Amino acid sequence: MTAQDSATHSSTIAVEAPDTASPPTRGTLLAGLGVLAFSLTFPSTAWGLESFGPWSLVAVRSALAALIAGAFLLALRVPLPARRHWAGLAVVAGGVVVGFPLLTTLALQTSTTSHAAVVVGLLPLTTAAFAAIRTGRRPSRTFWIAAVSGAVVVLAFTLQQSGGALSTGDLYLFGALLVCAAGYTEGGRLATLMPGWQVIGWALILCLPLMLVGSVLALSFEPVHLNAHGVAGLIWVAAGSTFFGLYVWYRGMAAIGIPKASQLQLAQPLLTLVWSVTLLGESLSPAAPLAAAAVLVCIAVTQRAKSS
Repeated sequence: MTAQDSATHSSTIAVEAPDTASPPTRGTLLAGLGVLAFSLTFPSTAWGLESFGPWSLVAVRSALAALIAGAFLLALRVPLPARRHWAGLAVVAGGVVVGFPLLTTLALQTSTTSHAAVVVGLLPLTTAAFAAIRTGRRPSRTFWIAAVSGAVVVLAFTLQQSGGALSTGDLYLFGALLVCAAGYTEGGRLATLMPGWQVIGWALILCLPLMLVGSVLALSFEPVHLNAHGVAGLIWVAAGSTFFGLYVWYRGMAAIGIPKASQLQLAQPLLTLVWSVTLLGESLSPAAPLAAAAVLVCIAVTQRAKSS
């Protein structure tokens, strides 16, 4: 969520009481729950792939999340966003609702969740770079040194794990970084104009017609083999990661501020490594935790680097 750190900076100017009234302790708890939900995304996706094809999993996941979001928006009688915001919501939808889930799901067909966690651990740095371009802010030299160092660590890790050449899964993961960074950056800008949870809610609704059609088509072409893991994985990535995680994350971020919330997210790649071992039984290579820790150090430096 580094993109929101750069793009919104003073997001506390939002006047909607539901996102700003929570006390700091509750805000920290909510943001922490968001990080926990995000850390389970890759293992849950791996489970979902036991029952569904990649296209089916992504389409059904997004459709279910959109229906949940629609129920919340309807129950709270949230008015439609202004027409000028829909283009930005489309960017959020394309990056966060469709692009990132699809590309990471395709990657997890050949990559382990631990490998994907390390690569996608670079996301805060990628979003910060997008935010700098989008907002015109100029991060300090220290920031860029740390960002480039993190990118080098991840690239070296992927090359070492792939035998000296990038695999197809790695290309999917790097593509996911780019589209998600764009979505986070635009979402950060919109979060200064409406509560952050409504940003993801309306982005999901925007995708609902496409995802319903996609679900029907994908399920008709890809085989479905239902089992407990597959169903649990689908339910979690839809309700847990896509909606609940982003809902509590944005509410917590509004309560305690973006910088503090971003610090909590530093634990996400390491949590995913833990889940990959405990839930999936994966064996970690010695390079995985070392690379994840190095990326976290680089992210921590960027969090503290002041813009010039």
